[in-house]
Amino acid sequence: MVKQPLVSIIINNYNYDRFLPTAIDSALNQTYSSVEVIVVDDGSTDNSQDIIRNYDNKIVPVLKKNGDHASTFNAGFSASQGEIICCLDADDRFLPEKVTQVMEVFTSHPEIGWCFHPLKLVNSATEALLGVTRAFPMLNEDISTPCDFRTQLRKGKLPFYPPSTSALCFRHSLLKQILPMPEILRQAADRYLTYGTLFLSPGFFLNQELTIQGIHNTNDGTLRQGQNFRQRKARNQLVAAYLLRLKFPELIKFTNRLFARGFSYYLFNGIEELEEKKLIDDYYKSATLSAKLTIALIATYHSRPWKKVQLYKSGTI
Repeated sequence: MVKQPLVSIIINNYNYDRFLPTAIDSALNQTYSSVEVIVVDDGSTDNSQDIIRNYDNKIVPVLKKNGDHASTFNAGFSASQGEIICCLDADDRFLPEKVTQVMEVFTSHPEIGWCFHPLKLVNSATEALLGVTRAFPMLNEDISTPCDFRTQLRKGKLPFYPPSTSALCFRHSLLKQILPMPEILRQAADRYLTYGTLFLSPGFFLNQELTIQGIHNTNDGTLRQGQNFRQRKARNQLVAAYLLRLKFPELIKFTNRLFARGFSYYLFNGIEELEEKKLIDDYYKSATLSAKLTIALIATYHSRPWKKVQLYKSGTI
């Protein structure tokens, strides 16, 4: 009998003790048998670490000081042994056949480095269905299909909003080219990881809702609502663009556009945080004159109030 490749499911958690057991159980109860479950706790102050200890040797615990999202990715990846990595937020849960279906894709397509899929959104309190995330709006999402965005990214195209963490699956060999990532990314880690892997490798869009994403009062960003979300998104665009340009100079056209999208928020609302101001200043100092003009034009266009309302209503910002 052929031995199944090992799959590492990395669960990142911070103060989600009310959701964590469900996430861990969903990872342990996969129909695919060769799985290790790594739970990274980012310095929780609730009952999370006691819950993790109660699972004993069924999981691989990684208990660390608080460092935000990027540091949990780094810690989880460092502890992983699997050929394939599947990411899971502690307030979400995998369907039992998730890993089996993802592994069928990786086995059938040895050339790909990543596999993403849509998620089903539910109210965490009532389990009421709220909708389905769209991973790649420019694709015909009625089908599952191989994808290659490397040329588009080099040309500077910015075609979609990155999928949520719990929709991301990668080959270990691909992530090794990106991780560890700079921890200044914090909540921009998803964006950095997604765009970096899309640039490095072809992949696959699997049109199956294999993860349940819970929506509750502490993750309203999933529904893209409110001023805080828009500011957080702008900050994430700035820092991801800044660090992607350092890591992948070939992506300069893309990072300029990504940076401009983030800058547009501050152009309209002003810059209050010193960190954001420094990122903007540093990026501009090293940009060419033509790049500065491009950034300014794109940022001005997206900062116009009428455009802001239009984009927000369409769900693209």
